Amino acid sequence: MSLNSRKRLCRLAGLLVLAACLGSTLHAAETESTASRPAVLRSPDGRIELTFKLRTVDGVAGCPSYSVNFRGKPLVAPSGLGFELEDGSRLADSYTLAGAEFDSADESWQPVYGERSAVRDIYQLLQVELVHEQRPGHRLGLTFRCYDAGVALQYHIRDESQSAVAIRRELTEFRFLEDHTAWCVRTAQGEYETRRLSSLGSEVERPLTLQVDDTTYAAIAEARLVDYARMKLQQSPDRRLSVVSQLSSSVKASLPLSTPWRVIMLAESPGQLLENNDILLNLNAPNAIADPSWIKPGKVIREVTLTTQGGKACVDFAVAHGLQYVEYDAGWYGNEYDDASDATTVTLDPKRSRGPLDLHEVIRYAQERDIGIILYVNRRALERQIDELLPLYRQWGIKGLKYGFVNVGSQEWTSWLHEAIRKAADYQMMVDVHDEYRPTGYSRTYPNFMTQEGIGGDETSPSNEQTLTILFTRMLAGAGDNTICYFDSRVDKNATHAYQLAKAVCFYSPWQFLYWYDRPQQSPRRAGGAGGQMNVIGDEPELEFYKHVPTVWDETRVLQGRIGEHAVIARRSGDEWFVGCMHSGPPRSFQLPLDFLAADQTYMADIYADDPQMDTRTQVGIERREVNSQTVLEISLLANGGQAMRLVPTTQK
Repeated sequence: MSLNSRKRLCRLAGLLVLAACLGSTLHAAETESTASRPAVLRSPDGRIELTFKLRTVDGVAGCPSYSVNFRGKPLVAPSGLGFELEDGSRLADSYTLAGAEFDSADESWQPVYGERSAVRDIYQLLQVELVHEQRPGHRLGLTFRCYDAGVALQYHIRDESQSAVAIRRELTEFRFLEDHTAWCVRTAQGEYETRRLSSLGSEVERPLTLQVDDTTYAAIAEARLVDYARMKLQQSPDRRLSVVSQLSSSVKASLPLSTPWRVIMLAESPGQLLENNDILLNLNAPNAIADPSWIKPGKVIREVTLTTQGGKACVDFAVAHGLQYVEYDAGWYGNEYDDASDATTVTLDPKRSRGPLDLHEVIRYAQERDIGIILYVNRRALERQIDELLPLYRQWGIKGLKYGFVNVGSQEWTSWLHEAIRKAADYQMMVDVHDEYRPTGYSRTYPNFMTQEGIGGDETSPSNEQTLTILFTRMLAGAGDNTICYFDSRVDKNATHAYQLAKAVCFYSPWQFLYWYDRPQQSPRRAGGAGGQMNVIGDEPELEFYKHVPTVWDETRVLQGRIGEHAVIARRSGDEWFVGCMHSGPPRSFQLPLDFLAADQTYMADIYADDPQMDTRTQVGIERREVNSQTVLEISLLANGGQAMRLVPTTQK
């Protein structure tokens, strides 16, 4: 059966189910009597149910609303939808139903790279069109998708009498029934705190992860934010258990307008939320780059001395240790905060390095050894020079850029940033975006968008509790440039070195920055202030793990996890598996079944564990043993410790 035939059958099945839910024929959705009836949409597995209805609220009729049940229990009470315009009028009531269309989809697609080699996109869909009783020509469309992983909604505004709209506020509600626990943060790189919904406050970042009960977790997220104002979240001023959208600026747009998606992820555990984070990718447009063969994930070392010798030392280190890129960070073209600094020149900031730096010689040296060079450019230079910089850097042989301190939030800067990513693709340039930006799935559409910060990574010295909170909150949104440290003193203060090894598995980033504050042995000792302490990378035997670990994956499984406490994540690349165990708090022991391994194979497990008896500065021991899918490992973690594993097939049974 062809894919189109399967889609037609899926659509027909969805139509029949939804017609029964409406209690009417499909065409009766256009009648006045049906307008008061709920339209019910169910996830493919039947566990999630979304209901749309026009309600009367405070005596005002025609208010669009939705509600959500999960596993037969109400989760989101009837919640309002709509907008307040700049002229003070509201698009939130006085609507009647003009039409409804139901559909379903079941497709799979292959990302250029990701946390899995294939993504299934299966959902039930409801599209409604509303007309406003006092605004002739105005149409408000609503699209709802119901996945096994959650629900999503998108607005569509059009008006026959005008060509543009000016939105002051978006009025999307998420009305919960109980005072759930929430893990919230006010800035993208801030410190998470645990709060009840009743004391949530405002300016809360998304995704916002909630614990409903011991077997129900939710997360409010945003997808396909490209040319609209960023959504944050705030407690409703009228209902203490309700969360409402909070746009970071007004929105002025030509009509018709389709907004970003508002998403409620649902799962039985925090780990299941993380496993299902491809729902955000599914809500974005397909890959727009016809030939993405030039896009190469990989591991990156930052050159911290801003010198020619340091650059060549990093290139040699990358070749020897299985890394793919060297990045020159702030200071190579002058003071990044000075608007007069010219990013078309190599002009060292004397406060960061005394040099000498022959960047073109480093690029030549790296190209001969198949190592790519990445350059940091602050947003000040990007905003002035991007159209000049991109063709120039391609001529230089640069493989990618790190956009620094980009403006985020407003519609203006959101649009600018995503245009800057598209422009980079025109010159076959990969991109890493820093600092406050959080992803919403645009790397599906433009996979040259490799990674982004928007995370309280190792630069901020997070506690293990913070890191293990970030893993089940921020990382639901997508890749995070966590700037992994290894030899820096903050590792000894906060965690262990085996814990640091595990981060390379647990924290997904197609460009994985390692050794953030470290330098190879052949790098010069003199260095400026860029990057903090200049720690010399040693020859500790466990560094072989960083050499072998990939940055993108064919399969991902979260084996265990509690927010702020611990995580065990297994990821497969080809036939090999890698496992990361991370822990916060006192020593902990547990059993780890290896039943995710192929049943017909044996594996050699390289296990990297904290060992206080090891006579090295990192005190990581290595155990090698044969295992199979029947093996149950006894895992013992030190206080705030971790463990990393590599499992390689040996023989076929």
